[in-house]
Amino acid sequence: MELQALPSRIGQVRRILSAQLRYWHLDPLIDRAALGVTELLTNVHQHAQPDKTCTVEIELLLDRLMVSVHDHDPRLPVVEDMEDVAPLATCGRGLAMVAAVSESWGVRPDGESGKVVWFTLPTPASARAAAARPPRRKAVEKPARRFTEVEHRVDLRRAPEHAPARSAVAG
Repeated sequence: MELQALPSRIGQVRRILSAQLRYWHLDPLIDRAALGVTELLTNVHQHAQPDKTCTVEIELLLDRLMVSVHDHDPRLPVVEDMEDVAPLATCGRGLAMVAAVSESWGVRPDGESGKVVWFTLPTPASARAAAARPPRRKAVEKPARRFTEVEHRVDLRRAPEHAPARSAVAG
């Protein structure tokens, strides 16, 4: 998905990512994937030059989920040493959080101008099996309907009795 890394769009990407992971039966990964993609998009919003346009990709590989963000800034991110970050600082921890919640992460140049920052999450074995097969529908047995007995018989040879006509038009 291509987008402008603006705060309002970051929330949309989290919702789209969550919906896709639910579709793939990867619900246990939603929180970590949403946190990771939020941090990567926030970095694009705060640091990328010359524009904030980026592309988010999610891939379900054999045993892992890969989330990557491509932007047009060739500068590679600088990972802060957590000992150098002030305890009350509001920035400088994004990639450290991505590293903490992911199995692996990295950055690579992307062509002449740009880069890709990515992270992976291991997929649970049960989720891999569920994603490989289509969901089953449960067969529900319902008892056969029986006709109810009518207490009086209707003579079909007689002319039917008519009810008074009613109008649906007011007035």
